[in-house]
Amino acid sequence: MKRLTILATLLFAAVSVSAQDYHIKLWDNATAPTSNGVTGDEYERKPGTLTNTSSAEIWIYKPAPEKATGQAIVFCPGGGYSQLSIANGHNTCKWFAENGIVGVMLKYRLPNGHSEVPLNDLDKAVATVREMAGELGVDPHKVGVAGTSAGGYLAGSAGVMSESKPDFMVLIYPVVSSDPDKRHLGTFQQLVGKENVETEAAKFSLEKVVDSTTCPALIFHSDDDKVVPAINAALLYEKLKANGVKASLHIFPSGGHGWGMSKKFKYHENFKAATLDWLKVINAEADKAAAKNK
Repeated sequence: MKRLTILATLLFAAVSVSAQDYHIKLWDNATAPTSNGVTGDEYERKPGTLTNTSSAEIWIYKPAPEKATGQAIVFCPGGGYSQLSIANGHNTCKWFAENGIVGVMLKYRLPNGHSEVPLNDLDKAVATVREMAGELGVDPHKVGVAGTSAGGYLAGSAGVMSESKPDFMVLIYPVVSSDPDKRHLGTFQQLVGKENVETEAAKFSLEKVVDSTTCPALIFHSDDDKVVPAINAALLYEKLKANGVKASLHIFPSGGHGWGMSKKFKYHENFKAATLDWLKVINAEADKAAAKNK
């Protein structure tokens, strides 16, 4: 199997079955086709939250063979495109692995006004997982993306705008719209630059660029989210259905923003059950389509 130019190291830490199996450096500003112009060292703004990222890396968590579904999900942590909630990302990927799905935590380069950079990193991560499909026990046609907040925007960007689309996406309280009355301003300021928001951000409003080639989507939000209004999720769902795209939307009565994998979130178990149920349905449909095309 011809490998992409990546650094792959098997970690031997004596930890639980959900331990990461691979840590792979995809590229950095010197080797990637794009640069975010960031200089200086990456650092933790607070425990579990990373900023000033200038390299793209993935951590891969494999499920036990007897649980494997053949699916993989590349997860994009949130943080308003100014930082990355790495700890939540790792926890989410461990949970995927515990439930039979290869979880891939992506540390992407923050845009710093270079809008193409995060999506370049996510596309590279998805391509890497597909290339490693045999090694990971993954069907290359069952590689999805997921993300929270700005990470949900990045995952949605791949599902909507990437030429090499993922097979499905799970978007958790995602940033979607650049409209002034709906947007999370900071995300779009980081994406295109503060000085360009009013002239450039509309090009990156996901609900405006959805078409029939967009991949299936599962979307979660909370009605009382004051950071990213739930109308973002509703608008995206409306446009997906108008274009004939398979989609499911869950808007919880409460929870605010940023609940991630927190057990303190009132609907934590509902969120997990709905996610696994949808992924099971998507998986069965993929198997049925593959059998029909044989």
